[in-house]
Amino acid sequence: MPDVTLFGFPRSVYVQMVGIVLTHKEVPYHFHDLETEMNTPTHVALHPFERVPILRHHDFVVYETAAIVGYIDDTFDGPRLTPADPRQRARMNQWISAINGYYYPYLIYHVSHERNVFPQLGISSDDKVVAHAMPKVEVCLRVLERELGSENEFLCGSALSLADFYMLPIVHAFDFAPEGQAMYPNFPAICAWRERLEALPTLKRFRAAQPPRAPIEHARRWVEGHRPKY
Repeated sequence: MPDVTLFGFPRSVYVQMVGIVLTHKEVPYHFHDLETEMNTPTHVALHPFERVPILRHHDFVVYETAAIVGYIDDTFDGPRLTPADPRQRARMNQWISAINGYYYPYLIYHVSHERNVFPQLGISSDDKVVAHAMPKVEVCLRVLERELGSENEFLCGSALSLADFYMLPIVHAFDFAPEGQAMYPNFPAICAWRERLEALPTLKRFRAAQPPRAPIEHARRWVEGHRPKY
């Protein structure tokens, strides 16, 4: 059994962020699928706020994605994903904050949940939730397109950083929504960046290790208490 265990459920974009970083750093890890344990005492013992992911390394347990990926980057060998330059590091942290504050809430929490997660469980989409989010989604994609279109190969310039592996699962998941499929052709720099990342050996290994996309069964409970109030 590897010394590292990643707890979560496979379709969580935040769990995927950590999995990609572990894969890039070539850290062997065991994935513990919490799907049937979400919101139970077992889950709460790992994360008192009942979220994912959680990482265990030997006897050290840490939750919150930014803390986890920072720990991985600091602890394990392999290519550094945190820029040494203070300005580039600030830019990386700015992206991570923006992803948490804007990209995830609108592309995933509002749109992807309504267009993918709920319908796969036989729950109808709420079109008002999607409509509320779409102007904000447009802003998010325009900002990302502008930054990537200014001759930046990656989000922080010419080198990969944690920010790229934070953003990719968001962009990937939004593509399963019809809104994403309609919008992405209008953002060529985003598409080119995504293709560069998906061509990396890291992403090929990560994608190959993922289970088939299956409904998120515990999301049935999200309808009450975990759905946007537009």
